[in-house]
Amino acid sequence: MITTDSDLCRSASVLVVDDESGMRSFLHKALQKHFGLVEVAGSIEIAEEIRKRCHFDLLIVDVKLPGRSGIEWHEALQDPNRHSDVIFMTAYAELDTAIQALRAGAADFILKPFRLEQMMNAVRRVLQRRLLARENFLLRREVTRHIAADTPMLGDSAVVKRLEAVIQRVAPTPSPVLIEGESGTGKELVARALHHQSGREGAFVAINCGAIAPDLLEAELFGHTKGAFTGADRAREGLFTYAAGGTLFLDEIGEMPLAMQAKLLRALEQKSIRPVGSEREVPTHVRILAATNRTLSDEVKQQQFREDLYFRLNVLTLTLPPLRDRSEDIPQLAHFFSRRLSDDLGLPAVPFSHEDLRAMQAHHWPGNIRELKNFIERCILLGHLPLEELQPRDSAAFSSSGYPSCWPLEEVEKRHILRVLEASDGNKSAAARQLGIARKTLDRKLSGWLQDNDSLTGTD
Repeated sequence: MITTDSDLCRSASVLVVDDESGMRSFLHKALQKHFGLVEVAGSIEIAEEIRKRCHFDLLIVDVKLPGRSGIEWHEALQDPNRHSDVIFMTAYAELDTAIQALRAGAADFILKPFRLEQMMNAVRRVLQRRLLARENFLLRREVTRHIAADTPMLGDSAVVKRLEAVIQRVAPTPSPVLIEGESGTGKELVARALHHQSGREGAFVAINCGAIAPDLLEAELFGHTKGAFTGADRAREGLFTYAAGGTLFLDEIGEMPLAMQAKLLRALEQKSIRPVGSEREVPTHVRILAATNRTLSDEVKQQQFREDLYFRLNVLTLTLPPLRDRSEDIPQLAHFFSRRLSDDLGLPAVPFSHEDLRAMQAHHWPGNIRELKNFIERCILLGHLPLEELQPRDSAAFSSSGYPSCWPLEEVEKRHILRVLEASDGNKSAAARQLGIARKTLDRKLSGWLQDNDSLTGTD
């Protein structure tokens, strides 16, 4: 297993609250060998000041404290959006106190004096439960996604076999991997395969760097404190934290703003993050996978991507082949999508003749596997194959209908742009790059057409 108890501890932060200086010193000395961050406080007032600066995964609190009991303090802290687990300590073995502590949400209750091993075992149990809670959150977040639904490894072509072999070899390592390939080739699914074959206990967390506003991306990755910016009415953990002990997948890394690239590089080099609005560093232990449909080496030359971050990520690059370069896999993929989508839609599958499959193999598929899947879904919905959409690769620059010669140039341009946008799954930035025009030019053209057809849509 890649993630160990030691890994879990390095990714966690602990606050010890006890009015006995000897106990504070004992726990601080013992715990700082294992935890990424350990703070101590001799009173509730000092603990409050520390918590304003930094969020803690675990609180180890004495029940009997001057002024207010540790239990009363913890009850006042209850916030479902900034949850800290708590272990209470006490030298008084009173049943009522234990019951009160459990009702207050204590993860454990330890009697003084105790052995260090007893405390560490309690801490490990708390961290394991916290890890499971985060995984459950992420599973709910991903409930509509099917991990193996569109697997790019489905196929017997030589290029797929080589890809599978590399994934099996590098998956168990902690090294970052950069995944390059055209839109729709299955970059996220390769990242998931790397994670699932890694043996890491932590979760797989994915984020599309181009789908989040630049001013919110830092908070999404690193988290933020309450009041860190307008609208931050509660503290929130970032995706680095949710991926602790697991894998963080940065999709479309080429879309990340340069300023954010510098902050990401620092986090990777220091193995720690600083939530927005906080002055404290929080240790992090994650494996980084990144993907892009651009060629990052070219982006570096054009000063659109930081060279130091590129070298930090580019330990190993996996380049996914476009579907047109593995056309021998198309029949297997077509049958797979047909079976799965017919079950999902509750409609009978459409049978494919040899001629149908040959037509699919001859098609250019600019949208790659995603476009093939959408085509099969259309076949099932229509009850037949819309073969007019398929064309030989040497005529792929034209629309599937061949564009009648009576059409004006403006209509040909419109049909071609919309076709490329569909093949890019509505991603305007990707479509603009494929068309060789500026994103603003594409937006202007789409905006003009929207006046005539409100159904034209796209994403960033």
